[in-house]
Amino acid sequence: MSGLEKFYTHARADQPLVCLTASSAPMAQSLAPHVDLLLVGDSLGMVLYGLPSTQEVTLEMMKAHGAAVVRGRDAAGISIPVIVDMPYGTYEASDAQALETARALIEASGADGVKLEGGLRMASRIRAITDAGIAVMGHIGLLPQSAPDEGGYKIKGKTPEGVTRLLEDGRAVQEAGAFSVVIEGTIEEAAAEITQALSIPTIGIGASAACGGQVLVTEDMLGLLHGQKPKFAKEYKTLRNDISKAAQAYAHDVRIGAFPSDAYLYKGSKK
Repeated sequence: MSGLEKFYTHARADQPLVCLTASSAPMAQSLAPHVDLLLVGDSLGMVLYGLPSTQEVTLEMMKAHGAAVVRGRDAAGISIPVIVDMPYGTYEASDAQALETARALIEASGADGVKLEGGLRMASRIRAITDAGIAVMGHIGLLPQSAPDEGGYKIKGKTPEGVTRLLEDGRAVQEAGAFSVVIEGTIEEAAAEITQALSIPTIGIGASAACGGQVLVTEDMLGLLHGQKPKFAKEYKTLRNDISKAAQAYAHDVRIGAFPSDAYLYKGSKK
């Protein structure tokens, strides 16, 4: 059973789908046994590279990280789909551009599909890609790639008109052939209504427990990042503190001459 087939099977079961982001082989190998889908999100530009937004992420970055995650998934021996974000500026101009980018990502990474942001206005892009046999995950609601142009990250669906637009976006993505759709940064009632209206699985992030599944940025989930975090990002660990303590202990051992000790050195006979 392929990763996407397994995803569909789990989506039909009465249990929420579990998704996390990954950007490296070791992380993917560790996460794969516990999730239904790995997303190589363009959030890596911010959480790994320290970029101000996802708009600065390049196609080459997504190719490289996508391939790394696929290798990690394969090393884990787990059949789950790896989906790679299409970067800002690589698909919006035309259907032809979108298809060219999707093909390049799949060819370079070996991933199972791509994700792009936008609803009704991106429906023809999704259709062009799916018609070519490439799986597409949609993304509606708060769109991080557009946030800098909108003056920041703004919650969607706060008005009846806003909910109507979100429903139109969700239906357009579904009708264009997407196998699933991420709903991000909406009021809970809007996400629940969209989930009820669609037949494809909805994956929430800052949306609603009523969605068909949930996704988080793994670095948020692990508590790796410094500074302000989104309201929806629950930290299951605070690894930034563990990393700091480990580095402190290492530095101490080196400075007092305790590391490397004999246990960490190669010994040979003297001639």
